Amino acid sequence: MFEAFEEAQLDVGEASVFVRFGGEGPPVVLLHGHPRTSATWHWVAPRLVEAGHTVVCPDLRGYGRSRGPQFTADHAGYSKRAVAGDVVAVMRHLGHRRFALAGHDRGGSVALRLALDHPDAVSRVAFLDCLPLTEHLSRMTTEFATQWWHWFFFAQPGIPERVITADPDSWYRGDPDAMGRENYDEWRQAIRNPDVVRAMLEDYRAGLTVDRQHEEADRDAGTRIACPTLILWSLQDDLEDLYGDPVAIWRRWATDVRGRGIDSGHHVAEQAPEVLASALTDFLQPHSSGFEERSPAERQHKG
Repeated sequence: MFEAFEEAQLDVGEASVFVRFGGEGPPVVLLHGHPRTSATWHWVAPRLVEAGHTVVCPDLRGYGRSRGPQFTADHAGYSKRAVAGDVVAVMRHLGHRRFALAGHDRGGSVALRLALDHPDAVSRVAFLDCLPLTEHLSRMTTEFATQWWHWFFFAQPGIPERVITADPDSWYRGDPDAMGRENYDEWRQAIRNPDVVRAMLEDYRAGLTVDRQHEEADRDAGTRIACPTLILWSLQDDLEDLYGDPVAIWRRWATDVRGRGIDSGHHVAEQAPEVLASALTDFLQPHSSGFEERSPAERQHKG
């Protein structure tokens, strides 16, 4: 994986971040989701390098080989604000003060916080198969609670750690053929580490508490993302089924939004890497519009 990429373990204060980076040209950061590591991008990152970008893939705080502070009752050490600060520190260490950003799943929540807290650092941002946490919570339905029940299970103190670490392979059920063997092996090593499992749970606990409060404060203040914003979602997942047009929801949070669905399951970087890399490459070109920018409502209207 990641041929010609470099690896580093960077001290960024209260956290130690494992990062892969390679290529030349305008920088773009790829943020993975739960329960993956930066290895999930192993088919996407080289394509972006070939397209002329410097690509940086960190393990989020507590995931994979990154480590965070001691766990606290307020979960603030694993808040998206804290993790976003890690990313800014990593990029400055690598010599980049401004960069593009793409976040998948929980990485999308970090990308949102980073774009809102550090607008001068983010030139463009792509959100992959995700919504702001508060948009999920404010649209609570029986279907959401049934299909996304793990959010609330993970928030329980102590219980999920015992359940998951008793048999992490059965809980997470990875597929080496679908993920790629090296990606799978790295991921499997991570999920069998009790410290990683606890940190991933803290990510979700922060999401329902301190992260929600931060998003609500920005929403109430009318703070919005000013840079170009791309929304991509998996047509084989349930985001559009649950909420309708994701682009319409994201327009409450950003001023310049475009997007479309991708024929993939949730782990799009592994299941549709060529399509994803192409969409990101087009978006990262300042004057390119090489993909169809139509929302579900527009597709229905136009046929």
